[in-house]
Amino acid sequence: MTTYRTYLRTGASRVRCTVCASVGLWLTGVLWIALLLVLPGCDRATDAGTDGYTYLETASPHGTGKVYMGREIARMMDTTAAEHLDRPAREVQEMPRLVLEALPLTPASVVADIGAGTGYFTLRIAERVPDGQVFAVDIQEALLTQVHARATAAGLTHVTPVQGAVDDPRLPTDSIDVALIVDAYNEFSHPREMMQAIRRALRPGGQLVVVEFRGEDETVPLPDLHRMTEAQLRRELEAVGFRWRETRDMLPQQHYLVFDSPAEGRPTTN
Repeated sequence: MTTYRTYLRTGASRVRCTVCASVGLWLTGVLWIALLLVLPGCDRATDAGTDGYTYLETASPHGTGKVYMGREIARMMDTTAAEHLDRPAREVQEMPRLVLEALPLTPASVVADIGAGTGYFTLRIAERVPDGQVFAVDIQEALLTQVHARATAAGLTHVTPVQGAVDDPRLPTDSIDVALIVDAYNEFSHPREMMQAIRRALRPGGQLVVVEFRGEDETVPLPDLHRMTEAQLRRELEAVGFRWRETRDMLPQQHYLVFDSPAEGRPTTN
C-alpha cells in the first residue's frame, strides 16, 4: 500500500510537471507569436501620445512618416514643382472649370483658397466675386509672391495673400463664406488642427469644398499618398465637426466633396 501511495504521489507529481511544462511551452509560443505580430507594427508606427498622430520609423517615398487616422500624410510640393499647377493640359485632364461652376458663390462671397499655390483658383474665383474678397492662403512665401503679382497685373484688388502656418490658415474668426481646398489636404502636416482653425474662420452655415484625386482609382497617375478615398476624407473631416453635404462625381480624376460647418460644436481655441 505504501508503495502504491508513493507511486501515486510520484505519478501525480510527474503529471503536474508535465502539465506545467506543456503550459509553459504554450505560453512561450503565444508570446513569440505576439512579438512577431507587434514588432513589425513597431517598425511601421509608434504611439505619439495624445495628439492623435503616430509616426513611422521610416517614411514612405512620397510620405512624411506622420500618420493621421490610419493615413500617412504626403510630402508637400515645393516651389520647383509649382509650374505643374499652371500647365495648359490641366484644363482637359482635371476640368477645373467644373469646380468653379459648382462652387456656392455669390458676387459678394468671401472665399479662402487654402493651399493656393500659384493662384490658379484664386484668380478665377476673384473674377466671380467682384464685390467680395478672396484670401489666398499658403505657407510658402514664394508662392504668395506670385499670387500677389498675378492679381495686381489682372487688376484684382480684392485678392489678399495670407501666409498661414502649418496648423492655422491665420484667418479671422467668422470671416469667410466658403473655404476651398484643391489637391492640398493630403499634404497638411497638421490636418486636425488646420481643419479646426478653418472651422473657426468659416461663418456659421459656411461651406467647405474639398477636391482630392481619387484614392479608389488606381489609374490616376499619382503616388498613393497624393490620392484619397471619399471614405477617408469624410472620416477625417467629420471628426472635427464638419457635416458632409454631398459628393459630386463630375470630375475625371478627382472627388468633389461639400461639407457644412454647423454653428454647434465649433472650436473656439487651438
